[in-house]
Amino acid sequence: MTQPPLRAAVVSYLNAVPLFWGLIHGPHRSRFHITFELPPRCADLLRSGGVDAAIIPSIEYQRIPNLKVVPGLAVASAGPVRSVLLISKCPIPEVCRLALTTSSRTSVCLTKILLSRHYQITPQLIPHEPNLKTMLDTCDAALLIGDPALASDFPGLIVVDLAEAWRAMTGLPFVFALWAVRAEVATPDLVPAFQQSAVYAMAHLSELVEQESVRTGLAPDLIRSYLTENIDFSLGETNLAGLRLFYSLAHELGLTDRSKPIEFIS
Repeated sequence: MTQPPLRAAVVSYLNAVPLFWGLIHGPHRSRFHITFELPPRCADLLRSGGVDAAIIPSIEYQRIPNLKVVPGLAVASAGPVRSVLLISKCPIPEVCRLALTTSSRTSVCLTKILLSRHYQITPQLIPHEPNLKTMLDTCDAALLIGDPALASDFPGLIVVDLAEAWRAMTGLPFVFALWAVRAEVATPDLVPAFQQSAVYAMAHLSELVEQESVRTGLAPDLIRSYLTENIDFSLGETNLAGLRLFYSLAHELGLTDRSKPIEFIS
């Protein structure tokens, strides 16, 4: 009997597209049913069993039980990432009120770690819908992520790339997102399907870039450089070292209940 397609939730942010584009267009497309969600919603659906797999904010692996990680794949950056930015009206050490986007959980945790360990400040943190103008109307600085950050200029404002700041503090890359699968359906045969689909996407990069330019309105050259120069889609030992350190620091600051080891599908 043919198995039903694996239900997978993905993020339509440009930085995640190569991780799922091949699942839609490539040779394994019949194995997956893809839905598009914001990053927090991907995690919530995976937690509730609404989907079997998802591209989740990396911090959510520590918060959702019984997950396995697809080896070798991630949304990571050695910095600059260009799409996760702290935008401020004043020097960062002078920030008193900071608006945190509600559309990201990993970037919020990263911001809290950097504020505490790198900048050593404790501003008031205000959850806010991701609208830079209204964020800066009431706060000194704002966390902006995703395609809006990539597509915008910020004249007269101080802009801190958080992947660069993490690299300056730790010497390591930062992992923003992962493919995670519920343990009960995480069979080894899924791994080559995910991995080969990512390879397929990058092998068809010109087609992917053309489609994403139409969808986002961003210039093709910007998309190509972003996906090939700023984002690293691998999860090798150096990226894993950065991820494990992130988990350790998040736990030390009370952002997670514990720092559990990363378990891969095997």
